[in-house]
Amino acid sequence: MRQAEFDGKGGCIRWTETPGEEPARVYVHGLGSVSAVYHAHIAGRPELAGRRSLFVDLPGHGISDRPQHFGYTLEEHADALAVALDAAGLTGCDLVAHSMGGAVAIVLAHRRPELVARLVLTEANLDPLPPAAAGSSTIAAYTEEEFVDGAHARVLENVGPLWAATMRLADPRALHRSAVHLRRGSTPPMREILEGLPIERVYLQGELSGELAGSEALEASGVRVVTVAGAGHNIMFDNPDAFAAAVAGRS
Repeated sequence: MRQAEFDGKGGCIRWTETPGEEPARVYVHGLGSVSAVYHAHIAGRPELAGRRSLFVDLPGHGISDRPQHFGYTLEEHADALAVALDAAGLTGCDLVAHSMGGAVAIVLAHRRPELVARLVLTEANLDPLPPAAAGSSTIAAYTEEEFVDGAHARVLENVGPLWAATMRLADPRALHRSAVHLRRGSTPPMREILEGLPIERVYLQGELSGELAGSEALEASGVRVVTVAGAGHNIMFDNPDAFAAAVAGRS
C-alpha cells in the first residue's frame, strides 16, 4: 500500500498497485465504492497483463483518510488524485473511472492535462442534478447532519448488498458531501470538459441503463460511445469481457 498527503494537514490518499510497463492504468471508483473491489478482477485479466496498475481510493472512501474539514468537491477529489499520481511519479496515464470517479477523472484531465492521456469512463456523471433515482440524489436528499445521525444506516439497508458492502466503508460525512457536490457538478460542467479534451476518450454505457443523453454530441466531439450488452451501471461486473476489451482498446 502507498500513500500521499493531500490536504496539508496529514490526511492521506492511499492506493495499491501492481508493477508493470507504463503508461500506467489508474482505476478510480464511484460514490461509496472502492477501486480494487470494482477493478482488480479486470486488471488481472490476460489481455490487460503487463501494465502498471493503480487502484486509488478517493478521500473519505476505502483505505484513504476521511478528514472532517475537507470539502469533497469534484475539484478537491481531482486534486487529491493528482497528489497520488504525482507521488507515484506518473504522467500520461490511462484513467479507468466509474460513475462519480469518471466525473473526477474528467475534472483531473482538465486541471492537470499532463497526467492523463486516455479516459475510459464507465457511466460517468456528466451533468449536474441527475435523476431522482440516482444514488447521489438519494443521499443528498438529506441534510448532512440528518445523514450522519441516522439516514446513512437507512440508506445502507436500502441500496442492496453489492453497494452496501463498500458504502459502509466510506465515512458518512464524506459520502454526503461527495454526493452533494456531485449533484452540483463542476465548473465548467463535466460534459463540456469531456467534449473539449484533446485525448482519446471512451464512454461505456450499460444497455440496461438506457440510452445515453447527448451521445450524438459526444461522438461528434470525438468521444467513442460504446453500449455494452447485458450490462447495467456496474459494467465491470455485468459484462467483464466487454469491459476488459474496452480498457484494452479492442472494442
